[in-house]
Amino acid sequence: MKRYSSLSERFKKEYKIYIVAFLILLLADSIGSFVIPLGPGMVYIFPIFYGIIIGLILGPDILGFFKKEEVKAASPLVLVAIAPFIVKLGILGGGNIPKLLEVGPALLLQELGNIATVFIALPLALLLGLKREAVGAAHSIDRETNLGLISNLYGPSSPEMRGTLSVYIIGGLIGTIYMGFLATLLASTGLFHPYALGMASGVGSGIMMASATASLAHMYPSFAEEILMLGGASDMLTGLTGIYAALFIALPLANKLYSILEPKIGRARKSKTQIADNEEREIV
Repeated sequence: MKRYSSLSERFKKEYKIYIVAFLILLLADSIGSFVIPLGPGMVYIFPIFYGIIIGLILGPDILGFFKKEEVKAASPLVLVAIAPFIVKLGILGGGNIPKLLEVGPALLLQELGNIATVFIALPLALLLGLKREAVGAAHSIDRETNLGLISNLYGPSSPEMRGTLSVYIIGGLIGTIYMGFLATLLASTGLFHPYALGMASGVGSGIMMASATASLAHMYPSFAEEILMLGGASDMLTGLTGIYAALFIALPLANKLYSILEPKIGRARKSKTQIADNEEREIV
């Protein structure tokens, strides 16, 4: 009985989040998606872009419709929202094993490229002033499966989860535009086969993959079906293997690099800050 009482009290405090989120969903979906030609490439705008922008505008830093307490309460709800997508990912993987085997080992090897970005992303995150958030932000491109992984390992309110969630939001906002443009830009060079570009579109994010493959299908209508199939298979396999790659390789690597680099970079940043503070005091 206490459990139902606590759930009822929580709903009373958070009902505004659910109602407004549903209204934003309806509004963003009614706007739909559209294409913007940009030089040799093109940019696809998806409804998730509008949804994130509207949510940012309603946040405490702009209009203040949502308070900081409500923003904090909404953070763990992201995992609830993406749970059906994660289940669908597993079902698709089990139902398309023969198709994945036909594609070959290239799809498995592409995950190594995602892991290599840790060496670039984590030092940059530390230079920008992040602490433990850098581990969550830099170990992957941080999509749905990574949110579940980091939440289980470090907790939904941990610094690591804040870093992962930040990259997840930025990826949904900017990543879809970037992937669609990058795919068409590379296609315009003629250096890569449409199949290769289709496989490369599957980075482990459904919305990014959709943006890239839709752009490529528009450029190569005769290969459209194969591009979409390879992109979907690649994305599905990346999502399935990516969680194990993150758990056993990327996260240990990110934590090791953090333990080595943070004392040095953190000390250097602290030293620069102290020098700037001293100069400011002398001017005053």
